[in-house]
Amino acid sequence: MGTKVNLISGRTIVQGQNLDNKLSEKYFDEVATCEMSKEDLERLGVAAGDSAARVKVRTSFGEVVVKAKENAGTPAGIAFIPMGPWANAVVSGETHGAGMPSYKGIDAEVEKTEEEVLRVKELMQTYKE
Repeated sequence: MGTKVNLISGRTIVQGQNLDNKLSEKYFDEVATCEMSKEDLERLGVAAGDSAARVKVRTSFGEVVVKAKENAGTPAGIAFIPMGPWANAVVSGETHGAGMPSYKGIDAEVEKTEEEVLRVKELMQTYKE
């Protein structure tokens, strides 16, 4: 059983610095993540500092597997995925005329998983189906 959260996305410094090289390991390590509070991660059964832990994030728009990452600044009940292909997998494509999807306030469920995090090319292949 997963944990219900309010999903948000936004830019990070490392993500922004690597926009020109989305196939790099640095970009993958930064963007294919879901930051949550220690309390929420413990509720999911993810031990603090477990760098191999992965979670599946599911919204009404889609689902994606990302690395679980503790962030002491993230309040309980909030999950943060940096802007990029992994966040795009779980947000609506609707832009409401603004040309940009809404990356804030998305109802989501997060659960621990053993599934692998897809690399950007593999993730993009899933959109062909």
